[in-house]
Amino acid sequence: MAVTVSGSPVRWFRGRFVSKESEPAGLQTECEVRAAYDLYGGELFGFAFKALGDRQLAEDVVQETFVRAWRSPQGYDPGQASMRTWLFAIARNAVVDTMRRRRVREGPGYSSWDAVSEAPSALNPVDQLLEQIQLGEALQRLSPQHREAVVEVYFGGRTCAELAEESGISASTMRSRLYYGVRALRLILEENGWLTS
Repeated sequence: MAVTVSGSPVRWFRGRFVSKESEPAGLQTECEVRAAYDLYGGELFGFAFKALGDRQLAEDVVQETFVRAWRSPQGYDPGQASMRTWLFAIARNAVVDTMRRRRVREGPGYSSWDAVSEAPSALNPVDQLLEQIQLGEALQRLSPQHREAVVEVYFGGRTCAELAEESGISASTMRSRLYYGVRALRLILEENGWLTS
């Protein structure tokens, strides 16, 4: 799989499974927008701040994200991904737009901006976070048994035998869960266009 995960993926993925019931159905009313902001506003701010390094610009990106989402609610398809993934995709586009505007505004003579590497490498942490979110969404669509096998063995570095013993099942059953879990994960990522070769 070409999806890269930095940091501690097991800890990151264990904390990422938000139930669909806690998400608003859409962003068509003020109450739904407020609920989505309460759920994801802080996380989106952190995402934007990490990419831009500027509090005000990060706040502007969060606001722009919710304005864009509210203006185009038909872009959200709960069958494809969670609202969280959709909002992060919008935020990523807003971050790119902000970086482009800043580059034009500050120009090549602006020393602090020149010290920052070119946009593709500057966006690398942003892209990695988006990939983690997409992978988390894909993992959420797996059965609990397959998800446990993939996260603990594939990402956590544990062996099938260790996990099987802990779960009270045979090692061959755990290997089967891992095989089918990775296979299903790959299909989900390909189906959503998230898997790059």
